Amino acid sequence: MMNMKKEFNDNLKKFIIKSTCSFTCVKEIEEKLKEKGYKELLEQDVWKLNGNKFYIIRNDASIIAIELPERKSNVFSIITTHCDTPSLLLKPNGAYKKENYLKYNVMPYGGLLNYGWLDHPLSLAGRIIVKKDNKLKTKIIDFKKTMLIVPSVAIHEKTDSNTNLDLNMQIDLQPIISLSNKNTWDDILKKEVKDEIIDYDLFAYNNIEPVFIGKSNEILVSPRIDNLTSVYSGLESFLNSKSDNIKVFCSFNNEEIGSLTIEGADSNFLIDILKRISSHLNIDIASSLSNSFIISSDNTHAIHPNHTEYADDTGVCYLGDGVAIIKEEVSTTNALSSSIIKALCNKHKIKYQDSTAKNDISGGSTLSGISLRHVSVMSIDVGIPQLAMHSSIETCSTKDIYELYKMMYIFYESNIKIKKGNIEIN
Repeated sequence: MMNMKKEFNDNLKKFIIKSTCSFTCVKEIEEKLKEKGYKELLEQDVWKLNGNKFYIIRNDASIIAIELPERKSNVFSIITTHCDTPSLLLKPNGAYKKENYLKYNVMPYGGLLNYGWLDHPLSLAGRIIVKKDNKLKTKIIDFKKTMLIVPSVAIHEKTDSNTNLDLNMQIDLQPIISLSNKNTWDDILKKEVKDEIIDYDLFAYNNIEPVFIGKSNEILVSPRIDNLTSVYSGLESFLNSKSDNIKVFCSFNNEEIGSLTIEGADSNFLIDILKRISSHLNIDIASSLSNSFIISSDNTHAIHPNHTEYADDTGVCYLGDGVAIIKEEVSTTNALSSSIIKALCNKHKIKYQDSTAKNDISGGSTLSGISLRHVSVMSIDVGIPQLAMHSSIETCSTKDIYELYKMMYIFYESNIKIKKGNIEIN
């Protein structure tokens, strides 16, 4: 088991390094699916399904994978995650010179913990649209090397820096790229992309590599823990498990900005795919959804070692205590859905903990809550607890990630039947 955990953690680290934004994350997921024999389906085509392993990508930044069982089934076992992360989004034509600096005008993508982005080496990743052979083409790109920095103001110049953390996004979080007399933005881009660039969706991300700390490497310190820990756990459980049900794995873009995009959880992406699969299998979509179950996986807050006052009185989440079963004002967790997952965890000795938030501290939206506007399925919100959510560097427990993976794996391998309050789990 120890070697399995080490291998899991080492591969998780590689996955985080490669998944620097939603575009590069989906590209990495696609590569892993291809290695296991999954074939791409295009939404624009009329599907003629050969085989049982498929994936669909929408707008380069969201992905749904499907695996059909050997025997006919009308049950979907679904795990949803999100692959985007709070970051600095480059504005169009945003390069400008100020004093002797070449700067870039950025906007916040998601709810940033602003001071967590100061003085960290940043690189760029995303999607570039180029013109080639009189056609527009998309390129997924990761510059990888450090290219930007957002410098803080020295304590000598701003003497209240340690007491006033009120940073202005338009002023304080604008990165510098180079000294303006050395380079232009076009020069920098042309080194990486030779074709004519029309536009781009580029994100500045922290490119420090993840590290494990603690006596037994039980703590992960890394960029993008929210929500790549869920994505990786969900994907690995999907690839490694066997099921009598129709397995579905989703990783959506744009959760951090509300999911209301053509590829977000609040789109028709998931329900469209489920309808098309149901049509191919000649099963009734309505009854199939009533037999199905969704696990929505996103992270929650661990109790802070220096600020215990932010934790709920009874729903405290601890690093290292296992999967967090999240029940908050906007979550979809209910007694029935949580009892099912707790029963699975108890049977297979998987650690879990209940997580609730203080009533005077608002939580975020959940993928399942958004998805359920379009896909009405029994659902639960789970994740792992972490520290410093939405900073450019976050902290969590490696044990919790592995417990999340084990729970998701068992979920895919189990048969859950719910009928008029009676539950069978096999």
